[in-house]
Parts: sequence; structure tokens; C-alpha cells
Amino acid sequence: MSNTNLKHLEKIKDTIDKSNTLTEEEKSDSMKRIEEWYREDMASGTFLKELSDLSPTIKALLAELGLL
Repeated sequence: MSNTNLKHLEKIKDTIDKSNTLTEEEKSDSMKRIEEWYREDMASGTFLKELSDLSPTIKALLAELGLL
């Protein structure tokens, strides 16, 4: 995950945590979803990196698709 996306996630988490309008259950559910998205994004990034390491051609194709 890029540093920019990570900063955005942290900002969202902080905002949710400080919210006076969300219930504790809503905050907890939101945090769980954010953490799930983070794990999924990291897994996707790892997969794409390993795939791109297979050959320069695959790496170029992934970059052309905007995935790297």
C-alpha cells in the first residue's frame, strides 16, 4: 500500500475514533472493515510484486495496466 493510501486510512481511522455521532459498535465495525481492506490491499500488492518478479515483460504489462 502506498504511503498516501496508508495516510488516508489512518486519517479515516482517527476521524472514526473521534466521532461523537457513531456508536461504539459502528466504530468497531468500521475499524474492522478498514483493517480488512488494508490486509486485502497488502495481499494484492504482494501478489502483484511476486508476479512482476517473474519477468520484465509481465512487469511491463502490469505497469501498462496501472497495477504497479
